Amino acid sequence: MGYHCPMVSVLTSRIREIRERIAAAAERARRDPAEVTLMAVTKTHGRDLALRAYEAGIRVFGENRTAEGAEKFHRVPEDLELHLIGHLQTNKAAAAAEAFSWVDSIDSFRVAAALDRRLAALGKKADILLQLNTSGEASKSGYRDFGALLEDLPGILALPRLRLRGLFTIGPLHGGAEAARGSFRTLRHRFAELKKLPGCGALDVLSMGMSSDFEIAVEEGATMVRLGSILFGERLP
Repeated sequence: MGYHCPMVSVLTSRIREIRERIAAAAERARRDPAEVTLMAVTKTHGRDLALRAYEAGIRVFGENRTAEGAEKFHRVPEDLELHLIGHLQTNKAAAAAEAFSWVDSIDSFRVAAALDRRLAALGKKADILLQLNTSGEASKSGYRDFGALLEDLPGILALPRLRLRGLFTIGPLHGGAEAARGSFRTLRHRFAELKKLPGCGALDVLSMGMSSDFEIAVEEGATMVRLGSILFGERLP
């Protein structure tokens, strides 16, 4: 497998265009565009592309696989923020604790506790998001029921090495703009409910929206959008 690696100037131009689209979507929703963080998703692409994106101004990166992220982002600038956005299994918690500063896909107390133990062994802390499955698609990870998330919440909040920052979802594969909007609106409503609970008032991250639907996500309140193909193009055979 190979990929086309855009020049820094090309990436800079794409990033500028995307930020303009984010700003327009935010303005339609009467929001401040500065509230929205652009995450570059570099899964399946190489380290050289990630570093070019950094040179082009990106500081927040997302990886789906623990091992790939650890290999790609070893010895990087201190201001580079690396998120694990793929499903985390308990047997990968040690590697995730070492490589990532954020884990955005927590979907059980068991996984959160495993990560917390591994962070303690390293003397580290990490920010986390709880993943809620708002599309109802069986292929997606995440809490399928908000009630189950609420049951786990007190235990997760008590874990000393984890800082809960907000919620994460992946939009539906099918159904177009209407289905995406419904999914993102659900997450926004759940986020508002969560912030009313003890220990959750400072939550500040609503991660939703990818290359095909990020403008809808911004209109519905996203504070972080995860963009891959629109930045880097599809991976080539």
